[in-house]
Amino acid sequence: MADTQVPSSDYEHFVSIPWCAEHLRSPRIIMGSPACRLPKANGEDSLLAETLKSQTTILAMLEFYEEPRSPTDRVDAIKTLLTLGSGLNGHPDVCHGGIVSTILDEVTGLLIPINQQRGFMPEIPHFTAYLNTTFLRPVPTCATILAQAKIIKVEGRKYFAEGWIEDSDGTILARAEVLYVGIKSAL
Repeated sequence: MADTQVPSSDYEHFVSIPWCAEHLRSPRIIMGSPACRLPKANGEDSLLAETLKSQTTILAMLEFYEEPRSPTDRVDAIKTLLTLGSGLNGHPDVCHGGIVSTILDEVTGLLIPINQQRGFMPEIPHFTAYLNTTFLRPVPTCATILAQAKIIKVEGRKYFAEGWIEDSDGTILARAEVLYVGIKSAL
């Protein structure tokens, strides 16, 4: 990526990249900054809101999903664009595997608060109980990627999802199967 300055908005950054702009053109798209990128007074989400939010780590991140046809429909899928910097390297120009897993964990988890706000999931904290990541090809740094996630099923407090990361050509680079469990009582 030739950019060395943080763009004024993540939307402006991604709409300036032709293949990303194509994903953002639908009139039924709801988009915004993921909640995990916003600092919280209690320290929640510090990893993505502070540590991994810089010119050399995750420069920009934008979530988007198709608005359901009915307000009573669950949001089952989400897409997230991320621009990764060289500060995430595990090898030259290759994102560290732990960061790849972190991205997949975060993106699959984005569906929880969206559906909680819509009344489809209880307003309780969910934690990752299982995350199985399969690395298919190196995830490049100094590049923009697309991470996608979808709900497989919800059984009581258990939320099963799958996620994957693609490059600009749509080649799948990594995938994950994830299980989140809602806790019974406050921490």
